[in-house]
Amino acid sequence: MIDVKLLQHLESYLTDQRKEKFTNILAQRTKHFTVATEDVYQLHNTSAVIRSCDVFGIQEVNIIEERNTKRIDREIAMGAQKWVDLNRYHSVKEAINDLKGKGYQIVATTPHEDDSLLEDFDVTKPSCFFFGREMSGLSAEVIEAADCFLKIPMVGFTESLNISVSAAIILQHVTTKLKQTNVNWKLTEDEQLEKRLDWCKKTIKSHKEIIERFYQT
Repeated sequence: MIDVKLLQHLESYLTDQRKEKFTNILAQRTKHFTVATEDVYQLHNTSAVIRSCDVFGIQEVNIIEERNTKRIDREIAMGAQKWVDLNRYHSVKEAINDLKGKGYQIVATTPHEDDSLLEDFDVTKPSCFFFGREMSGLSAEVIEAADCFLKIPMVGFTESLNISVSAAIILQHVTTKLKQTNVNWKLTEDEQLEKRLDWCKKTIKSHKEIIERFYQT
């Protein structure tokens, strides 16, 4: 549980417009879906996926860096890494075990399987969408552990889309469809309070000094 009085104190340093924006955005945030990127080599691709997650209300992104360890490209993410929670893993096995432990089904996004077309995907199940390396796609380890496969219908000569484009298409579709169901997809009240506090700290440059003074009084 967070210190609500501290949250209220920090929010007194924000404009009414900023507080309203936090409230409105958090009302659309979800952990019902999450995304995982597996050893994506091109830095801007991972950053663009994070940006899409922020745009479509996905609160958590899981980054597997078994081979490629790189910083997030701030220019491409355009600050999205401040508002989206990043979980980092050093292996596919670690990521899959953790995500399954949290109740997510593992969804392998690939154009080479016919398990489910995007329009037929069951959005009621908590799901983690896995996106693979640019050239080789998802690893055999992810394919073997996957609970289902998902593909975007394509009718052209090109057999695949850029990872960031695929993520944006899938997330826009599944989040829109999810909001048309009776699934309780929103963050809990405690989760929203935690994010309000977190976002206050990320917005107020002198938050450490303010917090220190708050507890001294």
